[in-house]
Amino acid sequence: MSLHPEIEPYETGMLDVGDGNHVYWETCGNPDGKPALVLHGGPGSGCTPYFRRLFDPAAYRIVLLDQRGCGRSTPHASRHDTDMSVNTTAHLITDLEQLRRHLGIDRWLVWGVSWGSVLGLRYAQTHPDAVTELVLTGVATGSDAEVALLTRGLGRVFPDAFERFRSQVPAAERDGNLAAAYNRLLESPDAEVRARAARAWTDWETAMIPAPPRSVERYEDPEFRMGFARTVTHYWGNGHFLGDGNGDGVILRHAHLLKGIPGTLVQGALDFGNLLGIVWRLHHAWPGSELVIVGDTGHNAGAAATAEALVAATDRYARRL
Repeated sequence: MSLHPEIEPYETGMLDVGDGNHVYWETCGNPDGKPALVLHGGPGSGCTPYFRRLFDPAAYRIVLLDQRGCGRSTPHASRHDTDMSVNTTAHLITDLEQLRRHLGIDRWLVWGVSWGSVLGLRYAQTHPDAVTELVLTGVATGSDAEVALLTRGLGRVFPDAFERFRSQVPAAERDGNLAAAYNRLLESPDAEVRARAARAWTDWETAMIPAPPRSVERYEDPEFRMGFARTVTHYWGNGHFLGDGNGDGVILRHAHLLKGIPGTLVQGALDFGNLLGIVWRLHHAWPGSELVIVGDTGHNAGAAATAEALVAATDRYARRL
């Protein structure tokens, strides 16, 4: 099974969501098709044309957006004067509801990758009547355990890169929450401090994938690098803004709220997030979900086998009323 053909948007816009933010959105495919919402990762990555090809353009009305502070949305998180206090999970969920109403959509399939799966899950738990199905890949739930794994636990797997990563924060903060420590550096009034922190953060992100350091093209764009690092550390350093006063693991603990929403979890067998068993636990706590394990792939929605499984899921749900 191959990707669907390349397509261009038939409509784009900038939605005023308040707090001085304007969110870029686009619609592709069939204007009368089944609505599908695409949630990109990061947080702060922005949407890409690749995501459009995971949906049959004859069957779906595909809605993509750049979440607050990234991509073509304004103001961009790379600007030091951008107010990040109004960029939280609750704000993004409100933005999705504003966009849904703006486009005149009653219900939509929600597709998400990585951070987008966190946002999609929490959105569905908050607004279950607006979600027909969920298709998620590179699945995460935004728990503190996942952040600890990615910022410290994997240091045992990549010790040299981790030592460089850890050494860039002040000595007094090296044994604490590294995401929060990096976020403080990225909020520094000193532009050089911010620039060094952004580079160090993306070097660590790159070290965790099977490629040499600094090989990821998007991280070589200074604006993207700064906005991405600032947004990721803002969320990771603050519990993904999911706290409900009852500790960690909000999404997994409230998985029962997804009952009645069919879902497909497409997970690479080599995704480091699997070390915590969260995807397996989510699947078993979510009635009506299916778990598809893709061998020999990691945290990568672009891998051929992963894309095949995602297309199979969206094609199947296209026929579901």
